[in-house]
Amino acid sequence: MLDAAALAVATGAAGNVLAYLLQGQTDTLRTRISAIFQRGTAREESIALRALEEHAEALEQRRVTQAEVTAQWSSLLAAFLTAYPEARADIEALRSSVPSGMKTVHIGSQHNHGRGTFIGGDNHGTVRVDGQEER
Repeated sequence: MLDAAALAVATGAAGNVLAYLLQGQTDTLRTRISAIFQRGTAREESIALRALEEHAEALEQRRVTQAEVTAQWSSLLAAFLTAYPEARADIEALRSSVPSGMKTVHIGSQHNHGRGTFIGGDNHGTVRVDGQEER
């Protein structure tokens, strides 16, 4: 039985498996999955790689939902982690990796007073085209 932290690692890695698949980076992911599952048997590695190919195709053809892929990979990685606890570092690396080409989103807040165009920060007062301060 996995502890909560190990289960979170498997779930996070499963989310990144989905992210790689959605970005069309199956080849990059295949290398990572192969490296992880080489710690097990050749059969386990083969099953994981076959699942990867099937999920990539099923997502492309919309025969499976993103939630289903994530759940299946979460189960697969959790089971593997239970059998091979020494694979945790590799699975954690997959969890913390970001597929290249993914855009990041920064969420923040901005507070504005007065008239003018406000981009990228807090502004108080009036913005004039001539650069002069309003009295």
